[in-house]
Amino acid sequence: MDKTNKKTLEEIIRVDHAGERGAIKIYEGQLLALKTFKQDEELKRKIEEMKEHEFEHFDYFEKEIQKRNIKPTKLLPLWDLLGVSLGFGTAMLGKKAAMLCTASVEEVIDEHYKNQTYKLKEDEKDLKKKIIKFREDELHHKDIAYDQGATKKGLYGLLDKVIKTSSRIAIVVSEKI
Repeated sequence: MDKTNKKTLEEIIRVDHAGERGAIKIYEGQLLALKTFKQDEELKRKIEEMKEHEFEHFDYFEKEIQKRNIKPTKLLPLWDLLGVSLGFGTAMLGKKAAMLCTASVEEVIDEHYKNQTYKLKEDEKDLKKKIIKFREDELHHKDIAYDQGATKKGLYGLLDKVIKTSSRIAIVVSEKI
């Protein structure tokens, strides 16, 4: 039977745990802005729904971290702060920016989860199935974001690049540290 490399498996679970927690923090930042400064009940409801999916994903990886005795990334407190800040900032810029934040992150995660499925071997069928399911949820979030007005036109294109580059850096760092 083909076995997944232990180091690769630890990196996958560590980074996915951090990423799902990061998504929750981004949504928490957006909700903070929406509850205190911006009044958009429809957007708030959409974000709360997507946040619930992220909790399901995070809970799964939290259990995997514990079950497999894998150390989470040491940078969780920094990612928490940056996630809340990114969410708050994009929501303060308005609905298009808030939804672009979701779309940009989900486009990176789509690619990231797809690449992970190629790394997982026969001994990790259950984990692979979960990642495929979570990827589908993330793609659904991306679709919601575009339906709600996400755009890459004008300066939003720059915001898209900043969010994607930051997300890719966080992925690489969280796999290793």
